[in-house]
Amino acid sequence: MPPIAYLALVLALGILAQWLAWRLRIPSILILLAFGFGLSLSTGARIDDYLGGETDTLLAIVGLFVAIILFEGGLTLKFSELKQAGAPVLRLCSLGVVLSFALASISAAWIFQWNWRVAALLGAILVVTGPTVVGPLLRVIKPTRKIASIVKWEGIVVDPIGAILAVLVFQVALAGELQSAGGAIALALLKTLLVGIVLAVLLAKVIEFLLKRHYIPDFLESVFLLAVVAVAFAVSNAIQKESGLLTVTVLGIALANQKSVSVRNILEFKENLRVLIISLLFILLSGRIAPTDLSNVALPSLAFLGALVLLVRPVSVYLSCLGSGNIENRERSFLAALAPRGIVAAAVTSVFAIEFAHAAHQGKIDDAIAQQAKEMVPVVFLIIIGTVFVYGLIARPFAFHLGLASRNADGILFAGADIWARRIASALHNDGHSVMLLDTRYGNIAAARMDGLHAIRANILSEHVEDNLEFPGIRHLVAGTPNDEINSLATHEFAHIFGKANVWQIAPGDKDAHPSTAVASHRRGRICFSEEPTFQNLQNLAFRDGVIKKTLLTEVFTLEHFHEVNGEDAIILFLHDEDKGLRPAAADLEDIPADTTIYSLVIGK
Repeated sequence: MPPIAYLALVLALGILAQWLAWRLRIPSILILLAFGFGLSLSTGARIDDYLGGETDTLLAIVGLFVAIILFEGGLTLKFSELKQAGAPVLRLCSLGVVLSFALASISAAWIFQWNWRVAALLGAILVVTGPTVVGPLLRVIKPTRKIASIVKWEGIVVDPIGAILAVLVFQVALAGELQSAGGAIALALLKTLLVGIVLAVLLAKVIEFLLKRHYIPDFLESVFLLAVVAVAFAVSNAIQKESGLLTVTVLGIALANQKSVSVRNILEFKENLRVLIISLLFILLSGRIAPTDLSNVALPSLAFLGALVLLVRPVSVYLSCLGSGNIENRERSFLAALAPRGIVAAAVTSVFAIEFAHAAHQGKIDDAIAQQAKEMVPVVFLIIIGTVFVYGLIARPFAFHLGLASRNADGILFAGADIWARRIASALHNDGHSVMLLDTRYGNIAAARMDGLHAIRANILSEHVEDNLEFPGIRHLVAGTPNDEINSLATHEFAHIFGKANVWQIAPGDKDAHPSTAVASHRRGRICFSEEPTFQNLQNLAFRDGVIKKTLLTEVFTLEHFHEVNGEDAIILFLHDEDKGLRPAAADLEDIPADTTIYSLVIGK
């Protein structure tokens, strides 16, 4: 197969896997690995064939890709999330790592009967979890903000820790004894921390200075940061081997928490790039594994997976968080049941398997140890598949059982709490749907609370709302303030939380205005409610004794019959059915299937 055909096929399969995962609502990693194994099996093509056996080139590509992923993960970490989650995160990333490393190493040595060098290296690698698998699971589970923050911080921060730990274990493995390598290890650890943190902070200050003074044009910001990440990773590794991942992670965290400039546009670019990188890496790396390699380690890997899920993770979580008043027992239980492994584990394992092969070729270790290290690669890929499958299967229902996630996550966040919004929210709330109202006017908030609604006095565009408020059971935003520009901005700002398909605004007053005076349509969210009522239309209907009516459409009583009874001017507000749940009615609504409940606003008769 020509190189261009192979690369095009990898790219196409990667994006197809992501789309299928979104469509089927399953973790994309499972499909990506299946495509990677299938591509290699059906065509016999592997990435090594196109690199002329140059494993160093593959290591460089994989390392750089992982650095970009961790930098993007660091950009999502805000120190404000640590107000509640700080102590658990610190414990999990320190004592939890030590316990996980020890238990996983012992389990690997006992189950696989490997040399202590290989077992310890595998234990070091598997302390990582990773944002590439944790993030998608959190989007499905939708746990409380505190739990989400703990899992997200642990998943990103522990990745460079695991990589550094693996480097230190590898140095001990080459030295043969911990005692003889003790001084070198301590010096290497000190240099890694010093280089990683100092270089990252200095770069963050330089980037902040350049962006604040607009020395970097807007169209170059994202690619400029991409280049800086690549250079920082390479320079850091040149100064101190394998310190690059720590550097880029700290760099991302530092940029995310400075207040001078916004990195939102950069983050959006990196999120898109991350999807592409993950798609390519999983297919390329899994394609390097022969089916016989998987079958040879399948049974012991299954036993090792059981040890990781049933012993290593629960013990490390419970013991590391023992005596901490910052975390409840049910939260510990959930954390103990969520530790999927992702691309960092796969990439680091592939790197060190090659490093062991080089060491064996140079006579530094026995060939038998290098062969065991080679077996780590299929083992880790099976562990990735197993942990993603197991945790993906149990985490969501377990979160429901513990009361850490809402079972019916189809609620509505209303931006604005005027009388029409309160009446709609009350009708939905009385039917058991989650609703939440935000408004800056105290009178509206007081009236909403008098109606028994969850209402908070806050500006929908404030940093406080995004950073500190939780949205339990909420899936859609309906921006319905009197200000059309605020509504448009709100849908734009919250698209990354709820998704573009789930951010709505009421019809703006300038919808029929000339293009020179109206807000551009692409800057708005989806327009909701049939007949496209504006804010003033809805207010007038509410003051004219408009009532919220709930109607079930059937094969007999159709939408046409509904309009015959309630008039053509009746405004259909929300739809609800068993398949899609509750959602706002689109302004361009044409037909509604049977067995759908509609909430409408009609003039009382």
